[in-house]
Amino acid sequence: MARHESNNNGDDLVEKLVNVNRVAKVVKGGRIFSFTALTVVGDGKGKVGFGRGKAREVPAAIQKAMEQARRNLIQVELKDGHTLQHPIKADHGASKIYMQPASPGTGIIAGGAMRSVFEVVGVENVLAKSIGSTNPINIVRATIRGLKDMFSPEDVASKRGKSVAEIME
Repeated sequence: MARHESNNNGDDLVEKLVNVNRVAKVVKGGRIFSFTALTVVGDGKGKVGFGRGKAREVPAAIQKAMEQARRNLIQVELKDGHTLQHPIKADHGASKIYMQPASPGTGIIAGGAMRSVFEVVGVENVLAKSIGSTNPINIVRATIRGLKDMFSPEDVASKRGKSVAEIME
């Protein structure tokens, strides 16, 4: 359920609905049902964000989640524009993930919520595994945390005071 949309700055964003969940508030007269939506948004060139929305109707929850995701975009440095810089481990709560770069032609080998994040960020080749809790919210948070913590060779070289060639040896 990916949708392409242009917002007013001319950015072409890909929106993906990850999960919709029905929740209930129990009151004296019975249950009040509402819906939560989890979405990810990206430009396919390294920008990604996620959002959560809650409303009495599904479309309203999705709309709120999309707006929040657009407000929370971060930039991720991709290697050759299609894969990760280096292997990464990240976690959020009881969800642990492992991601590693893959050679061209491999595709996105990842499950569920992680796949959605990789598709909207623009990663084309990656091997990923989720361990522990498979709660989609925690998986998305862990994936984005791992992508945010990824360093490019230029970053590592500047921190160490060396050239990129010395780092890549």
